[in-house]
Amino acid sequence: MLQELSSMDRITQLQDEIQNFLTIMSNSLAYLTSRTNFLQVSEDIPVTKQRNPEKVDPPDVFEANKKELVADLMVKAKQVEYLIQSLPSPEPEEQQAARLELLEEEMQRANEEYTVAVARAKALHSQISQVLERVLNDNEFATEAPG
Repeated sequence: MLQELSSMDRITQLQDEIQNFLTIMSNSLAYLTSRTNFLQVSEDIPVTKQRNPEKVDPPDVFEANKKELVADLMVKAKQVEYLIQSLPSPEPEEQQAARLELLEEEMQRANEEYTVAVARAKALHSQISQVLERVLNDNEFATEAPG
């Protein structure tokens, strides 16, 4: 059970790191598309729109930021890769089947115990109801009762 918790913690950590990786990637794309100016990539297609120069990073700053974004993505990718490699290997099918069979047996026993407990509760409820009915219908107690 302790190993299962550890595996679940690893899976949760992996999910968190993948989410962080995707967030960095999304933010990187947003930066790259918003802080550069439009460039002509083909002589046949002219650039018809320019960004406000205040919103465009100078080429040296833009290049430095691109390198930093790539480095951040690489670090996060390596963290994700490490977490994937640290996950336990999958349980063989035979063990999974045996474990599921045991769980099924435990569930059947618990269900039987529940059924017995419900029947006992119903029987006790019936007995208490009968006793209360006898007490309320008994004239000796009815004449002594206030009211």
